Amino acid sequence: MARQPDTKTAAKPKDAATEDKAAIDDSTLIRDLALLLDETNLTEIEIERAGLRVRVARNVSIAASVPMGYAPTSAAGGAITAIETAAIDIAKHPGVVPSPMVGTVYWAPEPGAKPFIEVGSRVSAGETLFIIEAMKTMNQIPSPRAGTVTQILVEDGQPVEFGEPLVVVE
Repeated sequence: MARQPDTKTAAKPKDAATEDKAAIDDSTLIRDLALLLDETNLTEIEIERAGLRVRVARNVSIAASVPMGYAPTSAAGGAITAIETAAIDIAKHPGVVPSPMVGTVYWAPEPGAKPFIEVGSRVSAGETLFIIEAMKTMNQIPSPRAGTVTQILVEDGQPVEFGEPLVVVE
């Protein structure tokens, strides 16, 4: 005797209305993620649910302050843009302290309080430089070395990426 398939577990063919609804839900999700990027000033966001992975990212350019007329040349003699050179130089500086995580950087322990550091401040190894808020958790960022703060490269309340230069301690 042949066994009949169980109608509760048998695969049902998808109809066009179900596929249209899924496409609308997907486009709504993408629009919502794009709006979230704008609201939080993030450069990229990725989620996965129900077997669907969606990644939304935007192009970001880094601007640096460079004197007018400054145009270094490479060994091959070609011109290098000043902005590219400034970004490369600061990231490779031996005293740079990179962000250990993605989040929002704060200069002080609370709004209106005195900042942890200022340009010219002397810091010791382990002293708090900033706080980075990540997933509603406040993370103190310690100085990896003793020295003097020569540059602060981020604004208070600015979103930062992993590895982004925060401060230079020499």
